[in-house]
Amino acid sequence: MASTIQVRVDDELKKKSDRLFKDLGTDTTSAIRMFLTQAVANNGFPFEIKRVQKNPYAPMSEELLLEKLERSRNAATQGNYKSAEETASDMREKYGL
Repeated sequence: MASTIQVRVDDELKKKSDRLFKDLGTDTTSAIRMFLTQAVANNGFPFEIKRVQKNPYAPMSEELLLEKLERSRNAATQGNYKSAEETASDMREKYGL
């Protein structure tokens, strides 16, 4: 016996996912079935679930670092800057440091 699952999604999301799965050689129904099979096999979501937040303090190229330093110097000469304490507080709040 087979069960039916009905899910409401935004029209645009449905169109985009239909196109994607067609390009991948399957259909949305089969992709959902694959997801459920992998969820059961993994005893949870078959992928990592996390909140993505771009970290502006991640490693960067030397060229980009020098560019940012120059912009920072220019801003500071115009009086546009934060104290070290404000910056540290902002970092702790935003990134849980």
